[in-house]
Amino acid sequence: MAHRLIRSTPLLALSLLAAALFSQGVLADNEGLAVTPTEVTVGQLHSATGTMAISETGSIQAERLAIEQINASGGILGRQIKVIQEDGASDWPTFAEKAKKLLVNDKVAAVFGCWTSASRKAVLPIFEKENGLLYYPTFYEGLEQSKNVIYTGQEATQQILASLDWIAKTKGAKTFYLVGSDYIWPRTSMKIARKHIENVLHGTVVGEDYYPLGNTQFGSLINKVKLKKPDVVFAAVVGGSNVAFYKQLNAAGVNASKQTLLTLSVTEDELLGIGGENMAGFYASMKYFQSLDNPNNKAFVEAFKAKYGKDAVIGDVTQAAYLGPWLWKAAVEKAGSFDVDKVVAASPGIELKTAPEGYVKIHENHHLWSKSRIGEVQPNGQFKVIYESDLIEPNPFPKGYQ
Repeated sequence: MAHRLIRSTPLLALSLLAAALFSQGVLADNEGLAVTPTEVTVGQLHSATGTMAISETGSIQAERLAIEQINASGGILGRQIKVIQEDGASDWPTFAEKAKKLLVNDKVAAVFGCWTSASRKAVLPIFEKENGLLYYPTFYEGLEQSKNVIYTGQEATQQILASLDWIAKTKGAKTFYLVGSDYIWPRTSMKIARKHIENVLHGTVVGEDYYPLGNTQFGSLINKVKLKKPDVVFAAVVGGSNVAFYKQLNAAGVNASKQTLLTLSVTEDELLGIGGENMAGFYASMKYFQSLDNPNNKAFVEAFKAKYGKDAVIGDVTQAAYLGPWLWKAAVEKAGSFDVDKVVAASPGIELKTAPEGYVKIHENHHLWSKSRIGEVQPNGQFKVIYESDLIEPNPFPKGYQ
């Protein structure tokens, strides 16, 4: 009887279908997003090719691992996560084009992506215009906060300022040579570093140079470093250029026995290409190192190697990328919806006690509470953690550094 009634009254059938979909959250909060009763679609937007692939491949892998683990545990709100992957190809206009495709054409519920600040700045207006949600995993210069971005890496106070304080205190450093790749993150980071060195540490910047992404010729820089003899080379060279930079330093006899160097941008991912022997004894400032000794990290490293091979390595940004899907899952479940506005509203205060780095919490400013750590490069391509701070509250707009 009921079956005949539905067939004879299409409007009633449609209303019953709508009610069913509404109860599952498909038409209610998720209208306009790629959400079905069984599946939710997200985007991945990293450089799988080009000079940044050496750094971003780990992020792609870690996000996939997290999504695979979430799906295996039942998904999110009863739905499996489907991934559409796009390649930013180390080109900022391409990142913008692919971001628009993911949000407008594919209607993804969230995007996990970008590495460089240049790529993030390229996609940010699109995420804000289309009201998309980006989980950005890279340590960066700060001086930004957006409703549409959750920043899972460190900002300047947690990495740049903390590491300069450490090197000044432990090494008595007074003179610094600043070097970086030529785009927004290194330039802004070094602007912040210079202010801290001169105004807080009362030190001196004896040199400052920038090189194009992909640059492989560092001979003139090395000669200047030898001439200036700074207490510390403070480095923010990124991507494939790191391989040439550190191999040429070592070949020129500029090693840890003669020169203190602190990098903001070399993780285990880059060391795989550089070779630990070419950087042994130099320091890196990160919030995560693969060698961290805690149960969360041991499980993460084991799962990562099981999926990507026993020789796979895990760097800071790779771990921060792994956090993205888990933080999104927690916010979605807290909101009871995939709707971006509701997920954003639910995000502050989200804690992740299972993070490989130990513990993280989303601040109201969309950055994470995290620790600052210093690692010393080992010949085997890993880092020995020699310093660890308490949890540092994120402050993307530190007074006096803007």
